[in-house]
Amino acid sequence: MSIASKITALREELREHNHNYYVLDNPTISDYDFDIKLKELQKLEEEHPEFHDPSSPTLRVGGAVTKNFETIQHEHRMYSLDNSYSKEDLEDWEKRIQRILGDVAVEFTCELKYDGASISLTYEEGKLVRAVTRGDGFQGDNVTTNIKTIKSVPLQLKGSYPPKFDIRGEIILTLEGFAQMNKERLEAGEEAYMNPRNTASGSLKLQDSALVAQRPLECLLYSIVGNNLEINSQFEVLEMARSWGFKVPTVAKLCKTTDEVMQFVEYWDQKRHDLPYETDGVVIKVNNLRHQEELGYTAKAPRWAMAYKFKAEQVSTILNEITYQVGRTGAITPVANLEPVLLAGTTVKRASLHNADQIEKLDIREGDTVFVEKGGEIIPKIIAVDFAKRPATSVLTQYIQHCPECQTPLVRKEGEAQHFCPNDTGCPPQITGRIQHFISRKAMDIEGLGGETVELLFKEGLISNYADLYTLTKEEIVPLERMAEKSAENLVNGVLASKNIPFERVLFALGIRYVGETVAKKLAKAYKNIDALMTATEEELIAVDEIGTRIAESVVAFFANQKNLEIVERLKSYGLQFSLSEAQLENQSEKLKGQTFVVSGVFETVGRTELKKLIEDNGGKVASSISSKTSFLVAGANMGPSKKTKAENLGVPIISEHDFLSKLN
Repeated sequence: MSIASKITALREELREHNHNYYVLDNPTISDYDFDIKLKELQKLEEEHPEFHDPSSPTLRVGGAVTKNFETIQHEHRMYSLDNSYSKEDLEDWEKRIQRILGDVAVEFTCELKYDGASISLTYEEGKLVRAVTRGDGFQGDNVTTNIKTIKSVPLQLKGSYPPKFDIRGEIILTLEGFAQMNKERLEAGEEAYMNPRNTASGSLKLQDSALVAQRPLECLLYSIVGNNLEINSQFEVLEMARSWGFKVPTVAKLCKTTDEVMQFVEYWDQKRHDLPYETDGVVIKVNNLRHQEELGYTAKAPRWAMAYKFKAEQVSTILNEITYQVGRTGAITPVANLEPVLLAGTTVKRASLHNADQIEKLDIREGDTVFVEKGGEIIPKIIAVDFAKRPATSVLTQYIQHCPECQTPLVRKEGEAQHFCPNDTGCPPQITGRIQHFISRKAMDIEGLGGETVELLFKEGLISNYADLYTLTKEEIVPLERMAEKSAENLVNGVLASKNIPFERVLFALGIRYVGETVAKKLAKAYKNIDALMTATEEELIAVDEIGTRIAESVVAFFANQKNLEIVERLKSYGLQFSLSEAQLENQSEKLKGQTFVVSGVFETVGRTELKKLIEDNGGKVASSISSKTSFLVAGANMGPSKKTKAENLGVPIISEHDFLSKLN
């Protein structure tokens, strides 16, 4: 046998043993024999570097060091999931689905919701080429080197697979593996890790991949995305992924009704504690992928999926003190400072009390024994007071009347739940909060600059608003506490690089109240540049799709403020992007302005997503369901019969893909 053949045979054999052990949990060789074969392969590869293969089993031991994790744009966005907590929530969700799909039978795939760190793996020609963390859903960190050390992640796929696709899953630590890690840490005199989820997430950003290789991490996969995959259902996705060598839990179930879904939820709510890893709920997905495509997405989540969260864990503790925080918009948030208590794997010391109404409704007072739970098992909240344990000296909570930071009298507008500090230009937390929002990842994404540094720069008088960032020099920054020359250089370079951030993100970064990411994109698209937006009236703004009175009033008020106008003019002079780029403006028109389209079925010339983009790029609106306001139904192959019937009953014109493209041209 030639050297090349021997190396290939050893790699294939070790991959198979690796799959049997880490994915199927069914080893067919002893650890000793595996190690002997691995060492034999390592020796051969060292002696014959010409046969190097990035997917070789020998590369799983780690050793490469990553100092800075590269930020990578997701080719397919990683969405969040909407949550439900009751059967009524699920039934309402099902009704919304049926309204869009019409009178068709809908099946659901139920899977356990794993509590770990989300990951997106990209495979090309069967080889792992990239692993990216979820990040903000649009972009994440390249952690490929660390992911390659996880034995349940195949470096080379088995069988027949698409030429390119992304597969999504969770990086988790088993409870047994986590317990063993903590045992070793305690024996070494080190502090124990708090919970498996945070430890798994932190492992992905370790700089030394050899340390990652030592941790008992696993990867559980649940979703495939890509183009022309020729897969018909979510259940088929799971089966195909399993056949290619991925670790896909076998507990998923196909359900025909919400009653069957609830049976699955109730079973695992009881049995989840027997699982080898943490889970906090069940993910329910519309099984048919064509139905998923037709249902589409909201700004934040797919309409075809829902996370049913198990009842949150509750604990009781003492509320020591109520303090008040000031946000970047001036909103006051009361905070409960608690006697530290362990809740769902983390030590909780603080919980939000939301507003004055919530405090009054629950009659929450300092010194009370309170019941705390994590909303969706993430954010702690007080749900009730144990009145039987209330001290005799208890005093009714009086909500503050003045800003805790600048002592300005608070205001509360009619119909609003929160109190506000109106001193937006002189209240320190509002000033630094706006700057921190400006530099955040979804906004200007300024590398080398974090929240603590913003506080330091403000305290030292170097900045008083976000425009001041663009006048900072390295010489001004270096003398500051904890600032070396390299850190100062990175900060200045990060600020300079942010001048290339596109208009819609600059608009979001300005921090106009009620103008989130989605609204900023709509306004940027509608007005094309900041000058047109600044002169828009409330009536004109309300005419923009999905822009309501509250948003319109806020935008007009922001640009009516002379200080805001001065800051915007400064930012323009520094070279920030205040208009859509030529590439964004290309192929855009108002041809379809005032027209609403519903897109249904499978298309040949352009994909459904591209079809919707064409509508929006030309001033039209895409709706998910047919109504009397629908201008046209664009019908593809396999369109739901109920949509056709409804369109005919309402007199909505039905056009083909060819008709639409002809109309556009």
